[in-house]
Amino acid sequence: MDNWFTIDHPERIDTPALLIYKDRVATNIDTMIAVAGDPARLIPHVKTHKMREIVDMQIAKGVRRFKCATVAEAEMLAMAGASGVLIAYQLNGPKIDRYLELVRKYPRIAWSSLVDNLASARAMSEAAAQNPGDRASVFLDIDSGMHRTGIAPEAALELARQLKTLGNIRLLGLHAYDGHIRDADFGTRANRCEAAMAPVRELAEQLKEEGFDDPIIVAGGTPSFTVHARHKDLWVSPGTCVLSDYGYGAQLKEQHFLPAAVLMTRVVSRPGPGLITTDLGHKSVAAENPIDKRVFFLNLKDYEVISQSEEHLVVRTKEGQEPEIGAVLYGVPYHVCPSVALHDEAQVIADGKSTGIWPIVARKRRITI
Repeated sequence: MDNWFTIDHPERIDTPALLIYKDRVATNIDTMIAVAGDPARLIPHVKTHKMREIVDMQIAKGVRRFKCATVAEAEMLAMAGASGVLIAYQLNGPKIDRYLELVRKYPRIAWSSLVDNLASARAMSEAAAQNPGDRASVFLDIDSGMHRTGIAPEAALELARQLKTLGNIRLLGLHAYDGHIRDADFGTRANRCEAAMAPVRELAEQLKEEGFDDPIIVAGGTPSFTVHARHKDLWVSPGTCVLSDYGYGAQLKEQHFLPAAVLMTRVVSRPGPGLITTDLGHKSVAAENPIDKRVFFLNLKDYEVISQSEEHLVVRTKEGQEPEIGAVLYGVPYHVCPSVALHDEAQVIADGKSTGIWPIVARKRRITI
């Protein structure tokens, strides 16, 4: 319905506020499972939402393994009862000790992290050796063309051999994130994803030939989810789609996820004809995109976002059609993940009503460990 986002008694909610529509989250989880074909193949990333309550909903639907980026997110997953947690980040410095403390505190969980070089793997192995029985499970992080982290596929076999010499490291498989492949045309995106995955598959065969255990391959993110899901031997790790956002919603047409996170804001000033100012500043919505790609308003037409500062967002509208001071606007963020991380809590919406608060617990850098 056109007004799915409106809520009863908006006057009771201070702004800017993050609203999470629980029924839509549930629908998106069901869609994720349907695309994957089996919840056991899913290892969704929690960086998008950072909320234990959403993890609880996923676990209730049969999802047991998760990916995360921080130790705090990993601890949230442990507290929620995940059976497997992959920190999709290469750990260095104090993060190694924090991670191993988590491993010891929650021994029932299948823990793992990423490595792309021998020095980091050796540091992990040496730290694990300080406690008898500790053994760190890792995935080789493969650079599939994004050139952000990871080792080139052609160099990864030698690193795997080196890992064998470390007494406290166990190689589980390969992690290949292709977040740079975001073509709107599905056929183009699929071809590029398959081409990037080909050397990863070749590496997996080389590992088996050298006597390594059959490697698990964790593949992709949200844009490549519908590509990799076609291959039943892969674990797939979408993230953004559990909440969705305007950026991917407008771009990934074959994916049928619903926007489930909305930013509620108010008009706080009308500085001139055709101008309104809302309280949706940099501190409330991700500002890494150009000014016209930060928020899409659902109940405002014929507008242009013209400036933003820490506490304000200025919009040009048709003169004579400016919303009144105090008017409530609802907007879908273009990039939901960093937008959620700007908020301490979310208002949970069900049947048009605010039914409670979900803390964004893992936006913290530290929960207890």
